[in-house]
Amino acid sequence: MNKTALIFWGGWEGHTPKRSANIVRDILTRNGFEVRIEQGTSALADPAIAHLDLIIPIVTMSTIEKPELDNLTCAVRNGTGLAGFHGTMCDSFRNEPEYQFMTGGQWVAHPGNIIDCRIDITKPLDPIVEDIASFPYRSEQYYMHVDPSNEVLATTTFTGEHYDFIEGVVMPVVWKRRYGAGRVFYSALGHTPEDFEVPQMRTIFERGALWAARTPG
Repeated sequence: MNKTALIFWGGWEGHTPKRSANIVRDILTRNGFEVRIEQGTSALADPAIAHLDLIIPIVTMSTIEKPELDNLTCAVRNGTGLAGFHGTMCDSFRNEPEYQFMTGGQWVAHPGNIIDCRIDITKPLDPIVEDIASFPYRSEQYYMHVDPSNEVLATTTFTGEHYDFIEGVVMPVVWKRRYGAGRVFYSALGHTPEDFEVPQMRTIFERGALWAARTPG
């Protein structure tokens, strides 16, 4: 039986959520998932989301109703996987600390906007980043507030060029974590759909999403 996934998209158009949702749908479909895409958060109000194998938010700077959030967090706590990227998962609902607790982080800044930076792999034996070397990356370099319980797989280091007081700060950019029985994966990479053309970025997200999906048992 195919695994099932829900992608819900919306919020700030600068992250082109609909286009990104279609890219993620294609990635999951090629991996045998039955994928449903919905605009907005209303699909989360259905208690049946608890039976999904994977949920992927592609929403930035939006709001969510309490029953929707309660259903989402309950589903993940009970084993539904959660995976996402950039501000479409970790800047989705700024007023919802329970959502941020689940995802393991919240965006706060991207000094210099689109810049050249470096992504450093910190756990090269982990299957999500295995055989991927540290690589140069041009996009937004996310500064985030992160949960210390995250298992960090990759980081980036700030130079201080744009804010001297953060020079040398090593910031997690890829992590995985548990939220109850659910697996949660996040990559800060992926500002626009064009970022998926970077092989390392795409591979890390694809592997992370597959890891996050509900496991049998």
